[in-house]
Amino acid sequence: MAEQRRIGYKWNLRTVMAQQNLWKSTELMPLLKSRGINLSESQVYRLVTGTPERIPARTFAALCDILDCEPNDLFEPYVEMRAAKTADAPKQPEGLGVKPGNPIARRVRIVQDDQNG
Repeated sequence: MAEQRRIGYKWNLRTVMAQQNLWKSTELMPLLKSRGINLSESQVYRLVTGTPERIPARTFAALCDILDCEPNDLFEPYVEMRAAKTADAPKQPEGLGVKPGNPIARRVRIVQDDQNG
């Protein structure tokens, strides 16, 4: 089994906007509109303040053009978690602290209280 990796990413739009002296999401709207990207105020706000799960390629290209940056300035992938190829679990029950004839789970007997006496 191959190594498993979970990939995350940082969305740096707000930082790159600040470097270009753009401080409000409303300042970005006319710049996007001039490039044929028509988004509502709330959509632009979420794009600036949040981390988008999906972004159309034309919108991404327009942001790069507006901010005079490269795609990797806005979108920075990183490895969140790595899992080993194989687990390092013990091969024998003794490795878990279980002894033969002494199981972890035990049977219990439920006895009802005598309500008459």
